[in-house]
Amino acid sequence: MTDKPAVIRKRADFLAANRGLRVARPGFVLLAHPNGGKGMRYGITVTKKIGNAVARNRMKRRFRELLWEALPLAGLPDHDHILIGREGGIERDFALLREELAIALQRAAEGKGDPRRRPSRGPKGAGR
Repeated sequence: MTDKPAVIRKRADFLAANRGLRVARPGFVLLAHPNGGKGMRYGITVTKKIGNAVARNRMKRRFRELLWEALPLAGLPDHDHILIGREGGIERDFALLREELAIALQRAAEGKGDPRRRPSRGPKGAGR
């Protein structure tokens, strides 16, 4: 078995990945971005919108395990892979998340991304 991919730790690398290919699934969003020969790397982002620290850490552990399993086989070489947690991701069945990640990696390999969401205009009700 191959080694586990490296972990992305710098904020600048996360921001650069945001300019890459985006594949949305019900439990997560996958970002894939070429990293200029730094090898296959991964990062995980789960915001406070998801829940308390226990829920966020559980989601990160699940994502980490999925990435360790899937990236050596289906990941893009010399790319950064970022998983962004979505609200439905914590309750989703692990096998279903595994299938969705395989599909997302396949779509990324084919260059088929999803369109970006429009930037939000701030909190609801804060208007003119």
